[in-house]
Amino acid sequence: MPAAGGVRAGRWGGLALLLGLLALAVAASFAVGAQRVPLGDVVGALVAPDGSEHALIVRELRLPRTLLGVAVGAALGLAGALMQALTRNPLAEPGLLGVNGGAALAVVIVMSAFRTDQVLVYVWAAFAGAAGSMALVYLIGAQGRGGASPGRLVLAGAAMNAVFTALTAGLMLLNPRTFNSFRFWQVGSLPGRPLEVFFEVLPFLAVGTVLGLALARSLNALGLGEEAAQALGVRPGRTRALGAVAIVVLCGSATAAVGPIAFLGLAVPFMVRAWVGPDQRWVLPYSLLLAPVLMLFADVLGRVVTPGELETGLVTAFLGAPIFMLMVRRGEMRKL
Repeated sequence: MPAAGGVRAGRWGGLALLLGLLALAVAASFAVGAQRVPLGDVVGALVAPDGSEHALIVRELRLPRTLLGVAVGAALGLAGALMQALTRNPLAEPGLLGVNGGAALAVVIVMSAFRTDQVLVYVWAAFAGAAGSMALVYLIGAQGRGGASPGRLVLAGAAMNAVFTALTAGLMLLNPRTFNSFRFWQVGSLPGRPLEVFFEVLPFLAVGTVLGLALARSLNALGLGEEAAQALGVRPGRTRALGAVAIVVLCGSATAAVGPIAFLGLAVPFMVRAWVGPDQRWVLPYSLLLAPVLMLFADVLGRVVTPGELETGLVTAFLGAPIFMLMVRRGEMRKL
């Protein structure tokens, strides 16, 4: 019992550490950029804006991208952890399985066909695209003997993601207005979004987060196998359906808000499992907190490594690639 209590205390301490790192990342997001803003000026701009240049930078430019970075990072980290738990696949990730690509394609179709800039329209389009891509990848991966194995799902997801990416690029090239307006959105970007975008997607992200976290115990039971889960009173079909709804809501909202962000949903659950083990009661909240930390630091890094700004989605891809190679070296591919 003392050992178990010590492990639990250490895990709670880890959550406290992540909260501290998140606060540090938020502070860096407000203060660091093309123009440095002292933390005292950041606090003053948020509490009592005086119309100064620093107040305008903080409130008009950095507040929206910081809030979106926290919300979208948390959504993608949690969605990645849910996907890996549901499929028992360490490579399951919204980008690799084509979910983000399908959501992005649906959004670009709506942009091109209806010429609207309403974020809520994008959100519903992204929901449809994410749900459709998940269903399509599963149907393709389930063909043949053995059903939808983790390896087949990865291959089907990679193939469909390539198709979605090509179609998205083709539509944007054929429509100059769509291309000019959303060429940075396509690679995933936090700047340039008004604060209203955050408030419009926040209810959807909140629903997906609550639903995802509520499935932790059921996912633990499901990890023991179908029969064991049923013996423990868990209905596997219901758990998978609710998990799919949470993933669609989280990925659809995040993609509609800032565009597709790669590798975050793959890297974060892998790092978390190495930290706390496979218990989803800890994996899910840890992923929820670690992902926005990495998202914000990637955004800050993109502001300072080049004379201009490097898009956040490109930075997360650069950071995620070494983790993917580490997964290969540690033998994660043999689990497929």
